[in-house]
Amino acid sequence: MGYRIVVAGATGNVGREMLNILAEREFPIAEIAVLASSRSSGTQVEFGDTGKMLKIQNIETFDWAGWDMALFAIGSEATEKFAPIAAKAGCVVIDNSSLYRMDPDVPLIVPEVNPDAIDDYKKRNIIANPNCSTAQMVVALKPLHDAATIKRVVVSTYQSVSGAGKQGMDELFEQSRNIFVGDSAEAVKFTKQIAFNVIPHIDKFLDDGSTKEEWKMVVETKKILDPKVKVTATCVRVPVFVGHSESINIEFENELSAKQAQDILREAPGIMLVDKREDGGYVTPVECVGDSATYISRVRDDATVDNAINLWCVSDNLRKGAALNAVQIAELLGRRHLQKG
Repeated sequence: MGYRIVVAGATGNVGREMLNILAEREFPIAEIAVLASSRSSGTQVEFGDTGKMLKIQNIETFDWAGWDMALFAIGSEATEKFAPIAAKAGCVVIDNSSLYRMDPDVPLIVPEVNPDAIDDYKKRNIIANPNCSTAQMVVALKPLHDAATIKRVVVSTYQSVSGAGKQGMDELFEQSRNIFVGDSAEAVKFTKQIAFNVIPHIDKFLDDGSTKEEWKMVVETKKILDPKVKVTATCVRVPVFVGHSESINIEFENELSAKQAQDILREAPGIMLVDKREDGGYVTPVECVGDSATYISRVRDDATVDNAINLWCVSDNLRKGAALNAVQIAELLGRRHLQKG
């Protein structure tokens, strides 16, 4: 016996990846429905590598009654409209947008970090998936925080264009091609040329000079990991198609050496430590694509601060940063509360 599952936004990058991961992990499914806007209604998407094709239904007319869980990848505006309808009908919404992340009545979950928080889902029948850059970082921070208590985190991100959706990926491809043939590289999705460039600007600017992406990393880390941890972030878009990278400096209350950190991370759930101090002895975004792990490399002591280390963190943002984490939340919800299959 399995669950009746809905994937909303099934034609987008994250929605398709959700279908891939549900199939790959053999999630117990009794029935699955795939939804999108009326423009895509009637088209088909593949259910992972199973060869099974699923027909897209119109989210506007979908009847949510009797469905167990819905994985949402439709953006904040559509989520604001449809999530309360689904939740009221008894379907638990696992939402990938930023809409509910800081709602005190909605748990914000990374299963390796704060699984117990899922017990509060009944307040709204909604569970939030964190920002892609936050998700991989807190997976790396959690075991270190448990060991030595983190005081402060300074993070610089190198975020792939897939974080901006299909338009972002298309723009990088088209600009790169145009530059090679001598045509103009006009910026449409991004604020400046992304091909062969980096842009220190993701999402809107806030009054204090930070961007909303940077703000998300701060407040989400506090909600997921520990409100006492201080976080400062600089988020940068880079010309990489898939895979977010992060340079993280971590200051602890208690002593923790790089060697101790390596030993802890090597055994931590969801983490793959690849840290050889030699040419190529680290992981880059290209190598993490299609993988579920959060990769850690370049672990070393910070000699400028007491009890501090630096590390390099890489993950497939469409998987752990979005689709995989949503499916892991669904698995956790099933184990702890719904208990089918």
